[in-house]
Amino acid sequence: MDRPSLYDDDIVTWAEEQAAALRALAERPDLSNVVDWENVAEEIEGVGRAHLRAVEGLLIQTLAHLLKRASAPLAPASVHWREEITTFQISAWNAYEASMRQRLNWNRIWKSAVTAAEAGLGAYGNALLPGLPEACPICPEDLLTETFDMERALRTIATSVAHR
Repeated sequence: MDRPSLYDDDIVTWAEEQAAALRALAERPDLSNVVDWENVAEEIEGVGRAHLRAVEGLLIQTLAHLLKRASAPLAPASVHWREEITTFQISAWNAYEASMRQRLNWNRIWKSAVTAAEAGLGAYGNALLPGLPEACPICPEDLLTETFDMERALRTIATSVAHR
């Protein structure tokens, strides 16, 4: 095996490579048609997509909690949001693989986070900061790092609103 650790190191790339190899095998007329090559390849690709969606979900939660804390810093739940930000960010960073960088849908992540934060704040009578930017003001590199700086992220959100 050329790269025996790719499965452990980068499941997304592994899944894509395995699916491509299976599709190539499906083109060979000398192989049995008993194997449903296309659906097997799809299932393997699904493994990679599931990991990618898990990281996106954790990033949505991280950003949603940052937005709630930036929008309502004096809310009773603010301390809890701070804990959640830390937990979700660490989990995202631990699940993240470098090959995901260009595959993550940052626009969808940001919009989902804004929607989730707005719903969560509204349930407690708080409102989201007005004038949030259309795109996430926090760089992916600042979110997906071992040395995440929550206060800097909160300032970045506040500044993005102030400059609009």
